[in-house]
Amino acid sequence: MNILFVHQNFPGQYKHLAPALAKRGHRVVAVGMANRTLTDIEYVQYKAKRGTTKAIHPWVVDYEAKVIRAEACAEACLELQKGGFTPDVICAHPGWGEALLLREVWPDAKQLHFVEFFYGAEGKDVGFDPEFPTPAFSGRCRLHIKNTNNLMNLIGMDAGISPTLWQRSTVPDEFLEKISVVHDGVDTEALVPDDNAVLKTRTVDGYEIELTKKQQVVTFVNRNLEPNRGYHQFMRCLPKLLTDNPEVEVVLIGGDGVSYGAAPKNGSWKEIYLNEVIDKIDRKRVHFLGNVPYPVYKSAIQISSAHVYLTYPFVLSWSMIEAMSMGAPVIASDTAPVVEVIEDGENGWLVDFFDPQALAAKVSEVLGQENSEVRKRARQTAVDRYDLHSVCLPKQIELVEKL
Repeated sequence: MNILFVHQNFPGQYKHLAPALAKRGHRVVAVGMANRTLTDIEYVQYKAKRGTTKAIHPWVVDYEAKVIRAEACAEACLELQKGGFTPDVICAHPGWGEALLLREVWPDAKQLHFVEFFYGAEGKDVGFDPEFPTPAFSGRCRLHIKNTNNLMNLIGMDAGISPTLWQRSTVPDEFLEKISVVHDGVDTEALVPDDNAVLKTRTVDGYEIELTKKQQVVTFVNRNLEPNRGYHQFMRCLPKLLTDNPEVEVVLIGGDGVSYGAAPKNGSWKEIYLNEVIDKIDRKRVHFLGNVPYPVYKSAIQISSAHVYLTYPFVLSWSMIEAMSMGAPVIASDTAPVVEVIEDGENGWLVDFFDPQALAAKVSEVLGQENSEVRKRARQTAVDRYDLHSVCLPKQIELVEKL
């Protein structure tokens, strides 16, 4: 088969699937905006030819940007077509617009889309947190218009794949039958507990730390430290947590930018919520690492005495299941889609997203327990339901080859 992958930042979610299909003898070609040099996959980079229009209606800026990318992607695909390439299946992440015009290039190619999320003003991330109220009428309209790209792709795709049941459930009912639930998968063979792990690195403040499992280490990991992933609630739990546990060291991994939601009017969310508690915590025991290489992240989780994962009802982070695979005791928010994975007291613990005092108390409780059975069940959950090689990747391959 000829298989085309389309992802703005390829490989993204296709990191394992694309090379696995190439190894099975399929011809695999990928198209994306990032500058990539690949050995086992043919790769075509495309570039947008223009920016968005000044003074355009603010509700359609997002969609215009997606159309601009769709046009550039389609033109790159036309060149592939001229070179004799016709895909049997197109695997596309439609979130940035690239998939909008693929049917115009190859009308007969089957399309399998990565269906990550469908926007809404109720029951999802927007309006969930009372600190950031449900948008006014104009905000709700803008969010509704933002689904234009999603709707066009749901109509145009032949099949879809979502990582969790809840993420699948966010799309309109008439499209649900098209969508299979298969997680991206985590490599549980590589992500294992390690009692001898050492976290040795430099913080963003410029000092070196060296921590092991002999110490009480609480970890918190996001791509960026922001409210959508509960950073503000985690920081608010620290005064009580650090006071009640004088030996605890806190390690935070994540950047100063914004991955989801809106940026603050001034500064960064990291500094805003650090400053909120700065006079109530022992700053010497709170270590910000910024964005780190994967081995550093891995070591941080492996030495963790308690790993905190908080999120609005939104896309589930790989890091939570990776932490379970590495045997870290996970304390997570009682929110979708977390509750699909963690059963309170069995393979982790669930807490109220909006109660930082309860979070601090639960972390202290976990630190005071041996927890070996919960940790074993956590890893077993990752192995049985989310293992890359034995569970998720075979199902992904099957979906592609059936199409």
